[in-house]
Amino acid sequence: MAKLKLGTILDDRPVRLAIELPAAIHRDLVAYGNALGRETGQSAVEPAKLIAPMLARFMATDRAFAKLRRSEPTEARHAPQRAGSEKTT
Repeated sequence: MAKLKLGTILDDRPVRLAIELPAAIHRDLVAYGNALGRETGQSAVEPAKLIAPMLARFMATDRAFAKLRRSEPTEARHAPQRAGSEKTT
């Protein structure tokens, strides 16, 4: 069996988001959660718990995003953005 890109899903304090996914993506998340559960020897991981680690992995491996983050001042990286506010440089 191929090694999956995600490992054990850590339990962390969540931030609630409401999203809509196409049915095909949801089916794939269910299948991935089942495969991950088998690979880690745990029960199947529910789709909602997969989304954050998958996004984190995607962003961590996106070279263009990493370059952009390195070029931003430190305070800009951690400052909360308000809805409707734009960053000026």
